[in-house]
Amino acid sequence: MNRAAFTLSAILVALLLSYGLHEALNVAPTEATMGNVQRIFYYHVPSYAAAFTMFAVNLLASIFYLARRRTASAAAADAVAVSAAELGVLFCSVGLMTGMLWAKPVWGIWWTWDARLTSTFVLWLIYVSYLMLRRLSEGGQAPTLAAALAIFGFVDVPIVYMSIRWWRTQHPQPVIFGEQNSGLDRSMLPALLINLAAFICYGALLFWVRYKLERARQELRDTQAVHSLELARAEAR
Repeated sequence: MNRAAFTLSAILVALLLSYGLHEALNVAPTEATMGNVQRIFYYHVPSYAAAFTMFAVNLLASIFYLARRRTASAAAADAVAVSAAELGVLFCSVGLMTGMLWAKPVWGIWWTWDARLTSTFVLWLIYVSYLMLRRLSEGGQAPTLAAALAIFGFVDVPIVYMSIRWWRTQHPQPVIFGEQNSGLDRSMLPALLINLAAFICYGALLFWVRYKLERARQELRDTQAVHSLELARAEAR
């Protein structure tokens, strides 16, 4: 992606995010029970959608890395994996924070250890651990161990989604692919869909920037390693 294409993409994403904000605050109707605080929903759900998308990308890249870790394409797959994991943690953090802001006026508490919240917090911890492993064990077996952890961690994603079906929680039934009477009112659907698209596009744009930075870091690391090796050989002569 050249600079002009990136600039155009950034402008389009900014416009889409702005339009989503307008839909959420000014167009979508006020929910009868919760009032205006329910409008957090239009950012809460898209945040998790973007997070789960990034975790899925991380999973696929990790599987590819393990399958091809002795080939030239392994470095690119590793860059995809770590970039997606960082953004997944970012969007998951936004989801947790918006959930707490929503919970306080509706439930009267910031946090409760119900199945949905607990499984989501565990998911966040797994991917934070993934990033810590990458930072504390640079090089060597760290990418391989991190890839294995990513595959294990993604198992929690369907658990997060299905938790409100499997256990009694304070969360309502899913508004997407939920029960017959648990769906979102049609008048609220446009704001949700627009913000879902906006967050996914925003995540894709951030991912591209982070991926390019990671590839540049890898190239710099490899160049420094070659330079150090050549210097050591020169000193040994």
